[in-house]
Amino acid sequence: MGNGFHSILVGVDESANAQKAFQYAVKKAAHENIELVIASILESDEINVYQALDDDYLRLARKKTEENLRKYQQYAYDQGVQTVKLFSDEGAPAERIIHHILPQTQCDLLIIGSHAKHGLKDYFGTSASYMAKNAPISVMIIR
Repeated sequence: MGNGFHSILVGVDESANAQKAFQYAVKKAAHENIELVIASILESDEINVYQALDDDYLRLARKKTEENLRKYQQYAYDQGVQTVKLFSDEGAPAERIIHHILPQTQCDLLIIGSHAKHGLKDYFGTSASYMAKNAPISVMIIR
């Protein structure tokens, strides 16, 4: 079991850093034969008021998130990860991962990309900083 970790939680989005974090988490989980939990958050600050009021838009956005998670899951299985669980949520990614997804899992390592998808968060990496500061478990930030 390597460093004694038994379960990894990795947050995914379409950013380059999140993709690197995902690749690293998959390799680590496969190599150490530990569970991988993949989380994706539908970011509420990316949805305008008109989209938020459109049930069809939200339904399709949620469906796309679930489809993407299943693709990540299949990739992890193809790379040799034995146990893969999926979590999706909506809201601010850092807060949802720390306060809602982590408490539902038994993960003892969080692997995340160093920068968020866009905007000022990308420049400052505030999501990664927030998770590193507030997570009750070990955090690995991938650049």
